[in-house]
Amino acid sequence: MSAIGPTPNRSPEGEPLERHRRRLLDRRRFLGDASCGLASIALGSLLAPSRPRASLADSPLAPRAPHFVPRARRVVMIFCSGALSHVDTWDHKPELEKRDGQPLPGAASLITFQGENGNLTRSPWAFRPRGRCGKQVSDLLPHLAELVDEMCFIHSMTSRTNTHGPGETFMNTGFLAEGFPSAGAWAGYALGNEAQDLPVFVAIPDPRGVPQTGAAAWSHGFLPAAFQGTPIRADRPVLHLARPADIDEATDRATAAFRRRLDEEQLARFPGDAELAARIASYELAARMQLSIPELADLSRESAATRARYGADDQDPVRAGFARNCLLARRLCERGVRFVQLFNGSYAMGEGVGNWDGHKSLAAQYAVHAPILDRPAAALLMDLKARGLLADTLVVFTTEFGRMPTFQKGASGRDHNPHGFTVWLAGAGVKAPFSFGATDEFGHRAVSDVATVYDLHATILHLLGLDHERLTFDHDGVRRRLTDVHGHVLHELLA
Repeated sequence: MSAIGPTPNRSPEGEPLERHRRRLLDRRRFLGDASCGLASIALGSLLAPSRPRASLADSPLAPRAPHFVPRARRVVMIFCSGALSHVDTWDHKPELEKRDGQPLPGAASLITFQGENGNLTRSPWAFRPRGRCGKQVSDLLPHLAELVDEMCFIHSMTSRTNTHGPGETFMNTGFLAEGFPSAGAWAGYALGNEAQDLPVFVAIPDPRGVPQTGAAAWSHGFLPAAFQGTPIRADRPVLHLARPADIDEATDRATAAFRRRLDEEQLARFPGDAELAARIASYELAARMQLSIPELADLSRESAATRARYGADDQDPVRAGFARNCLLARRLCERGVRFVQLFNGSYAMGEGVGNWDGHKSLAAQYAVHAPILDRPAAALLMDLKARGLLADTLVVFTTEFGRMPTFQKGASGRDHNPHGFTVWLAGAGVKAPFSFGATDEFGHRAVSDVATVYDLHATILHLLGLDHERLTFDHDGVRRRLTDVHGHVLHELLA
């Protein structure tokens, strides 16, 4: 009688037992069996009823309450790359005009960034009283000059460096070295996003190119990646945003839904993973931007009068490009973007060619750059006011440092000067017209109510309803903040 079942030295399939055992340990068979099992699990998951989507509160971009009631809901920062000269724009010095051609007292052999300096040199542009307040501002920027009644000047700003790259980084992040979050990233991290179909922080590079530090100027640093600035220009809104032509809409949506499901499952396994949460948020935002960006960038929706006021149809492509960028900035504000950084001037074109770095021939170089900035920036400020947006928008006009009251020896331009320069604020929460601090009689050094970049940042955050000492992020065992361990709010500026 034959035995039922395997014999002691045979498998159930009747093969020799030793061969059967070796086949069970075979890698290919193991992976094949495992893949069939995983496929079954995946199929069951896909056929199961859909789970609820993660709520907005799960997103790093969810709106968050400030520390206290804010005066400003958003910030527009106009950054002039190359170090715009304060003594040729906002800081009138009658003594500089009086002593034109004489040595700078006490500094006859002064060595600055590029070398030895020559004599004191008055501005090539006349200063005149402007607005109802009668503040003296030069003819270099006539359209902005007429808006002095809206401006709160800080004439005693100082920097810690006289070099462009670190100067740009310092003004944007509060640190000389790269790798730290920009002010816009901190604002987004603290307050989240109110514009659900646009980024929380948008950087608008100059039509001529990016600043010297490039994307470091709008970096998220060690903050979650969701808070990095998104570069958008009027002529090139967002690269690679639209779906490829060979992928239909249904497939695109199905792929996005499947990706989100996988991301959510991963996030559930690793709660608190900031990078994963940021990736999920960025994918979702990108999908919404496919619908919002074309409308945002369609400046033909603006009236002919508005376009003319900005100069959006100027025959000069650079002037028209910056004008459209300013118009784009206003449209971003209307749609709730938290922080808009508008760059005027680029680096790649060379010293003073595409920016305000007027070493060699300041009069000739600034005559090119001023019309690019002046009319569109003035139109932006007035447009924000006319539409009621300036009441809760803080406008910040700044640069990396100032310039010397002397011309460089053997040249017709001014060298770098971090010891005293001018920035101005306008809009939500600040006094206007108002002037704070002062440089000496020549505009060389801040001598009254000396202000620092840390103070400026602390004041910006305060107007957003944030305590700069409480807004922190633990990184590598250090509790970091935008103002490092410095800074105080300039309460004298607050309305």
